[in-house]
Amino acid sequence: MDTTTETTPLRAVALVCTLSPSPKRSSSQLLAEQTMAALAEHGVTGKVVRVADHDVKPGVEVDMGDGDAWPEIRDTIMDCDVLVLSTPIWLGHPSSVAQRVLERLDAELGESDDEGRMLTYGKAAAVCVVGNEDGAHKVSADLFQGLNDVGFSLAPNAVTYWVGEAMQGTDYQDLDKTPEKTAATTATLAANTAHLARRLKATPYPPST
Repeated sequence: MDTTTETTPLRAVALVCTLSPSPKRSSSQLLAEQTMAALAEHGVTGKVVRVADHDVKPGVEVDMGDGDAWPEIRDTIMDCDVLVLSTPIWLGHPSSVAQRVLERLDAELGESDDEGRMLTYGKAAAVCVVGNEDGAHKVSADLFQGLNDVGFSLAPNAVTYWVGEAMQGTDYQDLDKTPEKTAATTATLAANTAHLARRLKATPYPPST
């Protein structure tokens, strides 16, 4: 095994797609922070961005004009090797904020390097999902498809999640401790995603024809 590749420093950004701006508490933020901590154990540094704290305009362009906060967030994504998308479940779907992030990432379909590859081709993505009802698999499937469409690569088991019992109001952030299965899933996500990101960094995809 190439030990140099295994220790290549990586950067990640987690976009938290809660509907609530800071400083309101957020289960999506908590799981994103735990995922970033797990990634840090694999030499990945970075930051968490709560999208609701920024004026991300609706649209499918790289820059939607005056006051649009997306270009700065996009620059952060482009400077990173890993994108983590963290969302709550609302009415069985990803949040509207997560959908807006995917819509803005749609602009990457029109961006490419000198060899015709999308600028996102060398980046890995992962997903965090929280909610108080079933639906984590459906929500992750929606996000996986969108992220893959706009050029991100996904490692095996690139999602971590927690859902409480149906018809009750406990939030992930209010649990006394992190459930063992969620912690184990987060650790697997981090290990596999860091591994994939390093492989992509060392060996890019072939030129697009």
